[in-house]
Amino acid sequence: MEQRLIELLYEAYLAHPSITTDSRKVLPGQIFFALKGERFDGNAFAGEVLEKGAALAVIDDESRSQEGTILVPDVLAALQELAAYHRQQFSKWDRPVKVVGITGTNGKTTTKELIRSVLGKKYNVLATEGNLNNQIGVPLTLLKVKPEHEIAIVEMGANHPMDIAELCAIVHPDYGLITNVGKAHLLGFGSLEGVIAAKTELYKSVAADQGIVFIDSFNRDLLNKAIAYGVQCRPYLPGTVEDCSPYLSLKIYDTEAPDPVLVQTHLIGSYNAINCLAAATVGRYFGVTIEQVKEAIEQYEPQNMRSQLVDLGHGNELIMDAYNANATSMNAALTSFKMNHAPHKSVILGDMRELGAESQREHAVILDYLFTSGIQLDMIVLVGEEFCKAFKAKGMALAAQHPMNVRCYMNVQDLIDDEATLHNLGGTILVKGSRTMQLEKAAEAIKNLFIHHES
Repeated sequence: MEQRLIELLYEAYLAHPSITTDSRKVLPGQIFFALKGERFDGNAFAGEVLEKGAALAVIDDESRSQEGTILVPDVLAALQELAAYHRQQFSKWDRPVKVVGITGTNGKTTTKELIRSVLGKKYNVLATEGNLNNQIGVPLTLLKVKPEHEIAIVEMGANHPMDIAELCAIVHPDYGLITNVGKAHLLGFGSLEGVIAAKTELYKSVAADQGIVFIDSFNRDLLNKAIAYGVQCRPYLPGTVEDCSPYLSLKIYDTEAPDPVLVQTHLIGSYNAINCLAAATVGRYFGVTIEQVKEAIEQYEPQNMRSQLVDLGHGNELIMDAYNANATSMNAALTSFKMNHAPHKSVILGDMRELGAESQREHAVILDYLFTSGIQLDMIVLVGEEFCKAFKAKGMALAAQHPMNVRCYMNVQDLIDDEATLHNLGGTILVKGSRTMQLEKAAEAIKNLFIHHES
């Protein structure tokens, strides 16, 4: 887009620094970007948002031009270029805003929220809301950064090889953090090596801008890439898991503290320890005291089905970890659940999506773990076509060798309709699956059954 047009848009943004892409929620004085999708065209609502009081509508359909609109070649590109131009101004402000970029296969949002909590003890922090981490969400996040902010934490997601590189070209993070790399979105990346190459574009970007990355130095895939790109590294503080029955407690070792600091979290799963250590490392780098780090991590409570604990009463509980799932996070959840000392445990596992040609093999690997790892389970409930096929192909033979109480359902509604299975679930129940499996519906049905039983 022409520089003149970007500068014109930026002048409008400075006068009206609130952006929306949703015509239904537009507020007076906002700038509306008329994005297009497979099933909608925001251009069609330009006149409507102006009538609602929008200051400006950015469109790319000339037939919708009217007073109050700006015509651009491509609305999404204009949004991204405006955000990139705004990012360039950060260093010119009286108090430059530092930008921390976060990506990874698992734990991005939890780590981002932990870092927000820790840095918030000392700084005015802006962070990505929810998981708005794509080509639309990232520009919207940057455009919320104002001179009064001191640190911006920008989460970046990826489904395809060049996603992170393209987002970094907008964000230009001063600091970078990759939580991990694992088998997710293989349909888009092609292989684990493709995932690693795509995610570590963040390291390449930070290296080019002579920034610093925070890194789990025990993760050889990440460390090797960081070394290859020549980026300056800050290793995570060391720590040890003390317990996770059900909440994680860990010790963090800080060179400036005479003794290890015990942190009792509201997080489920030993796999969250590394996310806590990441947040502690970032906090300490920016001068947050270890006491403040402890307080911030202990105060954080996960939301939106990310390792949430639901009390069902009478010693029964649900561990809701059904926001998303892939081969790596599923294995981590089950490994942690094995460490849980609850006397009665069951699992409800939903299909892991977007694994491409590796899908059947990865679902079979999970079944193999369930039957051969020694994890003690009263019941295994499998939901989805992939798990059902894998159980029929391999799981039945494993079940014959390692007897387990297994139930298979093609979809979540079939499970909900089988009240006999729901009634037999009890103790501590892990619910894990891809978001599209809608396992929260099964969790709600179980919760209602327990409440009805109590009454």
